[in-house]
Amino acid sequence: MIWLLVIGYWLLVIGKMNKLIWLVMLILVLIGLVGFEGGNFSFLPQFLPQVEVVKNVDVSQSPLPVVSGEEKGTVLPKVDADRLWGYLEFLAGERYEDKDRDRVRQYLSEQLKNMGFLPILQPFDGGVNVFAERKGSNPNLGAILVAAHYDTVLRSPGVDDNATGVAVVLEVARILGEISTPRTLRVILFDREELGLLGSLAFTSKASNLKDLAGVIVLDMVGYACQNSGCQRYPEGLNYRDFLANAGVKSPDRGEFLAVVGDAEHLPLLSAFTKIKIEGLPPVVTLPVPLKGILTPDVLRSDHAAFWYQGVGAVLVTDTANLRSPHYHKSTDTLTTIDRDFFTGAAQVVVNATGKLLAGANTISQ
Repeated sequence: MIWLLVIGYWLLVIGKMNKLIWLVMLILVLIGLVGFEGGNFSFLPQFLPQVEVVKNVDVSQSPLPVVSGEEKGTVLPKVDADRLWGYLEFLAGERYEDKDRDRVRQYLSEQLKNMGFLPILQPFDGGVNVFAERKGSNPNLGAILVAAHYDTVLRSPGVDDNATGVAVVLEVARILGEISTPRTLRVILFDREELGLLGSLAFTSKASNLKDLAGVIVLDMVGYACQNSGCQRYPEGLNYRDFLANAGVKSPDRGEFLAVVGDAEHLPLLSAFTKIKIEGLPPVVTLPVPLKGILTPDVLRSDHAAFWYQGVGAVLVTDTANLRSPHYHKSTDTLTTIDRDFFTGAAQVVVNATGKLLAGANTISQ
């Protein structure tokens, strides 16, 4: 028991304890007290389940047609599969040179204008981001930002990477942009992700862009699924089996699930993707990453990482990219490789989660 108090004292002196560490210390002290007095720790399995850290997104007052996933008869805004596919058809093609990215930016701006937004072009050294927002009814609750990069690598049509992500952002904007919600909806299409997250790093370098930002959803490759045994791989050192089991994934070696990767300090962002369960949608595997991904650098390869560096809660929604798709960064990343049902289901999952977060009345950080 003395060692617990000594550790607690020195952590307090250092003065850099965040809320997660305080929670861990409280649990340790309680365990130490009860275990020390009782002479054993046989109570441990009954004690731990009482600790719940992902239930502070409240949608009970929501004007959205979204309710808790545990309830029956859930009514949700439906995505338009044909519209989603139409976005892909326009975007398909190399988006590396200036002229090609200019063409796409004009298209994105026109689409957002048609949805009632006032898109803003945000130039930076080497590229231009496209930003828009719809104000919420309660400015004190901040904003949810939904993002994807629109550029490609050289000599790739970039349909999965990342026309699929851009298409879902547009569909989120179309569906949720016309609904009044407590939180503000913001969308952004990043440029030059493929050159080293340049667009998102430029965006997050300005404090004004991060003001009142409650959480971020980044979409990067959400259209490829594989059903062959052995087609799905995982980063080295990642203990993934428990997360797959919790999501109901029966065949871990097949790529039939949607992955949502988030930092462990903002678990309610991940929770928003699992609280609403609808039959027919892809299984959602949520992965909380400790220490901002220092120990698992493979999870830092998209625009969500720029927000993690700034202490902003963000999740990456992905089909796991080259861990599943043989077409990653290749000329074969075409429309014919997209699993249309999986892609449409992934879009619906994102719309559901975004709607839940926009409607929440509570904090979405721990």
